[in-house]
Amino acid sequence: MENLKTKDSYFKNKQIVLGLSGGIDSVVLLHYLHTHYPNNLRAVHCNHHLSKHCSEWGEFCKNLCQSLNIHYSNIDIFIENNSNIEENARKKRYHSLSCNLKENEVLCTAHHQNDQAETLLLQLFRGSGIAGLASMPKEKILGKGTHYRPMLNLDKAQIIDYAKKHKLRWIEDDSNKNTNFRRNFLRLEIMPKLETVYKNLTKTLFRSAKHQSEALKLTRELADIDIKKNNIINEGGRINTLELIKLETHRVKNIIRHHLTTLAFLPPSDKVMTQILDLLSAKVDAKPLVSWGQFEVRRYQNELYFVDNQVEENRSYCPFHAEFENLPNFSIRYRTEGQRIKLPGKKHSQSLKKVLQDANIPPWERNSLKMYYIKDELRAMERLGRMEHVE
Repeated sequence: MENLKTKDSYFKNKQIVLGLSGGIDSVVLLHYLHTHYPNNLRAVHCNHHLSKHCSEWGEFCKNLCQSLNIHYSNIDIFIENNSNIEENARKKRYHSLSCNLKENEVLCTAHHQNDQAETLLLQLFRGSGIAGLASMPKEKILGKGTHYRPMLNLDKAQIIDYAKKHKLRWIEDDSNKNTNFRRNFLRLEIMPKLETVYKNLTKTLFRSAKHQSEALKLTRELADIDIKKNNIINEGGRINTLELIKLETHRVKNIIRHHLTTLAFLPPSDKVMTQILDLLSAKVDAKPLVSWGQFEVRRYQNELYFVDNQVEENRSYCPFHAEFENLPNFSIRYRTEGQRIKLPGKKHSQSLKKVLQDANIPPWERNSLKMYYIKDELRAMERLGRMEHVE
């Protein structure tokens, strides 16, 4: 969208969900979307319960949608951690909106050029790399649908002019004047001073973010080329360390960062990235592990494994569970220290630990494998198959 006068071809045949705060930006976007796509639109308001006026804002958004015959829903969000309220609220908001999205729906938010300029500066002051400096993408996958920012090419003045022209009403969030929030501090204290020296500052910063976005695409394309050419990532999403270490360090880091992004992992800091690189040369018996937040990278038998501890592991369907679960005296157990098993076709029993090693099952997964018993006889084991008996 280059202006608010014409349709955006992106919305053709799409179901639209608007994140409606009630502020001028989202109210303008609501009016625009309702004007051009009245039958393909619903609105969602997130109540963060951080202001004494939050109930009034929710009521305003509800009444506005009712007056336009737009389906409206409210999501209640509660921030438990008082540190970095801005970031925690943003994460919870997008998580909630992501869960609210249905298949192939498009979530629209009212970010514009000024927001992009502020985001670039915030990322710069954090010491971010290309991915951070690329700031907000115009479009990206979110949950079952897509997140799209139709007004990202527009500046604030265009939005204000539209609101005045159409005599729109909106709410003013009192927290927008609180300079304890870093974005507000930038907007109210720093940007006005910079603009007295650097003309067209917002457009210049917006252009820089666009350049970084293009550079980010190039680094991701390079990572894909390196991965494919060297067969670095297998079907299970594990990285072959023997092939990885043949590349120069900056390309190794590029592949790892790209893969972590693909897995939706939190980007690692420089310190964490250094620790991940150290995994590549760690001794075999060192049980190499790097963790940050809920995420882990482990090395086992020349492969890097990537673990999100808040996502329940999605193992493939085990046919033996279905075969035995309705038989009398069925039970599920787990391995014990020193346990031995006998595989079909084998003359002697073997150490279960040795069998799991030979099957290339990493140590941290072994204790969670299900063992299927009828009475006290082991009949099968998840990922290993049928058994003859247990000693």
